[in-house]
Amino acid sequence: MADFSDRQIEIMEAATRRIDRYGIQELTIKNLSGDIGLSEAALYRHFKSKNDILLGLLTYFMQEMNRRVEAIVAKENKKPADRLRELFSSQLNTFTQKPSIVSVIFSEGIFQFNRELSAAVAEMMESMHTVIDAFVKEGQDAGSITRHVGHYTLATIIMGSMRITVLKWKISGHKSDLIKDGSKVLNGLLKMIEKAD
Repeated sequence: MADFSDRQIEIMEAATRRIDRYGIQELTIKNLSGDIGLSEAALYRHFKSKNDILLGLLTYFMQEMNRRVEAIVAKENKKPADRLRELFSSQLNTFTQKPSIVSVIFSEGIFQFNRELSAAVAEMMESMHTVIDAFVKEGQDAGSITRHVGHYTLATIIMGSMRITVLKWKISGHKSDLIKDGSKVLNGLLKMIEKAD
């Protein structure tokens, strides 16, 4: 688990805002140092490169995401479908509060030429997929979720649908209601796969 200093967090947050506003190609050490009133040399004392900042950002977000997810996973007294709702509510709320992080996570096309960054994005996606898959499997084992489709496939469909919802929100310039739209999509999916009590 990486520990970040307050200054590193400040730099990463400024980087996310710059990416959100101008695109990832406008994230340079020079631009970033100007944004936060820090010399380039001082910035280099905290991060070795632009890629180091991006990797830090992804790591920082994933650590925060894992803390939230672990708290939801621990609620074993709740039905799997309810934990899925809580999981996505938590993610969508985080995206709404920090919309610029979505610009970073959804820049994986640009990361494809950097093995370390693409591995970090892949790990984040795989981590979320594993949790969704476990909830769906638990629901299937308990008889509350249909077995017509395998748990892995259902987890992929749920994750993909939510990802499209977030992407549409990002492309709209955050004008739509992400929490409302995401809840509608997830509840619609759950209605199709949940068995009536």
